[in-house]
Amino acid sequence: MPTRTALPDRLVALLRDRPPPRPPHDPRTARLLGTATGVALLVCLVTGLISHLHQHPPSWWDLPSRPVWGYQVTQGLHVISGIAAVPLVLVKLWVVFPRLFAWPPVRSLAHAAERALIAPLVAGTLFELMTGLLNVVQWYPWPFFFPAAHWAVAWIVAGAVLVHVAVKAPLGRRRRHRSAGGTDDGTDGGTDGTSRRAVLAGAGTAAVVVTLATAGQTVPGLDAVSVLAPRRSRTSPGGVPVNRTAGDAGVRAAATDPGWRLVVAGPREVALTAADLARLPQYDARLPIACVEGWSATALWSGVRLRDVLDLAQVPRDAHLRLVSLEEVGLYTRSPMAPPTARDPLTLLALRLAGEPLSLDHGYPLRLVAPNRPGVLQTKWLARIETVPA
Repeated sequence: MPTRTALPDRLVALLRDRPPPRPPHDPRTARLLGTATGVALLVCLVTGLISHLHQHPPSWWDLPSRPVWGYQVTQGLHVISGIAAVPLVLVKLWVVFPRLFAWPPVRSLAHAAERALIAPLVAGTLFELMTGLLNVVQWYPWPFFFPAAHWAVAWIVAGAVLVHVAVKAPLGRRRRHRSAGGTDDGTDGGTDGTSRRAVLAGAGTAAVVVTLATAGQTVPGLDAVSVLAPRRSRTSPGGVPVNRTAGDAGVRAAATDPGWRLVVAGPREVALTAADLARLPQYDARLPIACVEGWSATALWSGVRLRDVLDLAQVPRDAHLRLVSLEEVGLYTRSPMAPPTARDPLTLLALRLAGEPLSLDHGYPLRLVAPNRPGVLQTKWLARIETVPA
C-alpha cells in the first residue's frame, strides 16, 4: 500500500509523463467548425441577395414597402453574420491546414474535385470577408467596384461550398456508420477531447465578442458595449450618422440656391418651392435609415407624403419613379422606386429631422425617407421626380 508521500509523487510522475494533447486537426472538429461557418455564410448569402434585389430591383417584381424595419434587419444580419464568420473561418483553416498537404494529394475522382475547389473556396471566402470588413469602414484600396465584385465572388463561394458539401457528406455518413454501436470519447484518432473543446470554445467566444463589439451600430441596447462600431452618432439630430456630406457631394451651392425647386415630371408637371412644400399637409413618421455598411438609426422625420405630391402632378398610381438628386457625380445620384413604396403613407419628402430643419449634410432642402429601403436609396438633396417605364 502506497504511503501518503508516495501517492502525490506518483500523481506528479503520471502528469509529467503524460503526452501533451494533440492539436484538434481532426475531421470532427473540422465538421463542427464547418457547420457553424456554413450557417454564418448562408445568412450572409441570403441577406446579401435581399440587399442586391433592393438596390437592383427586377422589372418583374415590385419589392414591398413593409415591414418598415425589413431592410434594417436583413442588412444588419448580413454584416453581423459576416463579422462573426471571420474568427470561425480562421480557426477552421487552422484545423484543416495540415490535411491540405496530405499524401497522396488525390485519392479519387471525387477527392480530386474537392481539392480543385479548395482554392476558389478559401480565396473567395477570404475575399468576401476582407472586402466586406473594409466596406464597413468605407475604405476601398482597390480599383474595382466593390458591390459588383462582392456579388460575383459570393456566387463562386456558394458554388464551391455546394460541391464541397456534396463530396464530404458521404464521407461523414461512412464515419458515423463505422462508429455506430461504439462509444464516442471525443478523441477521434488520438485528438485530445479537452483540446477540441478548448478550440471550439475559443472560436465561439471570439465570434460572440466581435459580434457584440460591432452589432450596436444596428441592434438596440448594444451600443454601450459595441466599442468597435464604426457608425455611432450622439451629436447629429436624431442620432442619425452622416455617410456623405454636402461638401463631399459638391451640392452646397445648389442646395442653398434660393431658386431651388422640386420638379415633379408627371402628366401635369409641377415645380414646388420649399415654401410650397411647407404649406402642404405635414406628417411625421419614425423610420430607420439603414445603410449597406450595416449601421442603422431610427428617427422622427417630418414632411410631405410623397403620394400627395404625386397626385398634384397626376402621376398614375402604378407608375414607377426615378428620384434625382442635386448631386451630379456618384453611384447613387438617382434611385428607382416601385409603386408600393411610392404610395406608402409613410414615404415622406422630409423637411425636418427630430423636429429640426434638415441640415445640409442630412439632405437640405429636401430628402426622401421611405420604409424598408437601403440608405443609399434614401435620396438626399432631392431635385426632381420622374416617371419611368415599368
